[in-house]
Amino acid sequence: MDISLTSVLLGSAIAVVFFFLGFYVNRKIGELKVYNAKRIAESIIDEAKKEAENTMREAALETRDKMYKAKLEFEKQTEKKKKELQAVERKLADREANLERKSDLLTRRERDLQRRERDLGLKERTVKAKDDRYKQLLEEENAKLERIAGMTSEQAKQRLMANLEAQARYEAAQMIKEIKDRAKESAEKEAKEVITSAIQRCATDHVVESTVSVVSLPNEEMKGRIIGREGRNIRAFEIATGIEVIIDDTPEAVSLSGFDPVRREIARLALETLVADGRIHPARIEEIVGKTEKQVEDLIARIGEETLLELGIPDVHPEVAKLLGRLKYRTSYGQNVLQHSKEVAHIAGLMASELDFDCAQTRRAGLLHDLGKAVDQSHEGTHAKIGAELAKKYGESEVVINSILAHHEDVEAKSPISVLVAAADAISGARPGARRETLEAYIKRLDKLEEIANSFRGVDTAYAIQAGREIRIIVQPEDISDVQAAELASMIAKRIEAELKYPGQIKVTVIREMRAVEYAK
Repeated sequence: MDISLTSVLLGSAIAVVFFFLGFYVNRKIGELKVYNAKRIAESIIDEAKKEAENTMREAALETRDKMYKAKLEFEKQTEKKKKELQAVERKLADREANLERKSDLLTRRERDLQRRERDLGLKERTVKAKDDRYKQLLEEENAKLERIAGMTSEQAKQRLMANLEAQARYEAAQMIKEIKDRAKESAEKEAKEVITSAIQRCATDHVVESTVSVVSLPNEEMKGRIIGREGRNIRAFEIATGIEVIIDDTPEAVSLSGFDPVRREIARLALETLVADGRIHPARIEEIVGKTEKQVEDLIARIGEETLLELGIPDVHPEVAKLLGRLKYRTSYGQNVLQHSKEVAHIAGLMASELDFDCAQTRRAGLLHDLGKAVDQSHEGTHAKIGAELAKKYGESEVVINSILAHHEDVEAKSPISVLVAAADAISGARPGARRETLEAYIKRLDKLEEIANSFRGVDTAYAIQAGREIRIIVQPEDISDVQAAELASMIAKRIEAELKYPGQIKVTVIREMRAVEYAK
């Protein structure tokens, strides 16, 4: 029994020990799990923090990148707006300058009108006093005539006025003819001497080159290579140059069509280079066109500088030299504009030397008179107005600016140099072979000349001859006297000047012939 009790107690003790031992072990295991869980949680927290930091850094970098791009875009837009505003400001400044010039012109005209109005008022008062005196004398004379002639004043007045009118017309026509003959004898002689001397001393060519827009090919196969697969080569060439390529049935040749002569020249040189090289594809086309553009721009600048050096014209803005170089590729009525400008400068300078004017300034004005034609394809207005604006922009003198504006009589010439430039321009354009003219325009001018002449009373027939440089008019001798023939020629010449545009001059010849024929039987 004692053993059983001891066994029970021992078992109980062992159970209690194992219970506490298990409790302790479970507690340690729980603490270990808690410890491990804390470590895992801390590790997860650390990783989360690192990931959050990386995310924040990436977000910050992305934000800075977006801000930088936005800043660049803003600066780009700002620069674009700034350029647009500057362009608008320049236009406004030009308009303001034009308005100021117009305002000054209106002010001068207003002063002239006021002065003329005062003069007219004075003359009117003088005429009125004379008219009153004339009426008084006329009344006295009429009374005497009525007593002597036995006619009423109205009858006498009609007869007297008819006689006076016929006599006045005859004497006026005769006087006009005498004055014009004397003036022509002195003025034409001197003018012909000056112009003849200038033309003889001016050694410019009588034949000038026009812009070539045809490119020769070594063979017909080259046309297919220029077109390329599905037309990609020709499209790339037209996009790069802005010039249309015309491939037709013309053997071993293609044509280039475009309004800009410089772009057409670039296209011609680039196409010749591509044909000679043989490698024709879009990338090569862009490369060759880019190089050719640079070569042509350098050539234009060099041509302008050489022209200024040839004519001895210093202190010219570089942009003006480039514009002069561009004129080499511009034609007008088939006449090369740069060659024409040089010819005008030579002729005007030589005439200035004959008249003791400033030769250097006259040559300068003559060379720049067609400056506007270098850019008139991309600007509004006449080439004279465009050229004057460019000359003013680049610091040319008022004499040169007025010569440019007045060489087609758009404005009044303010100096003798402007008149010389206009005369030299007409001489250069009117000489034989200088310009081409379409058959239709030529025929219209001849018809218009004959129409003007036939519209006058007493004209029998009229013939335009000498390629429209002269018109001969045969009048009816019973209607037109010799003195009236001179008056008729003057009136027809003035009508032609008012209604027709032509280079040089047109000679008007009136022929009157009276023949009396009788037969003896």
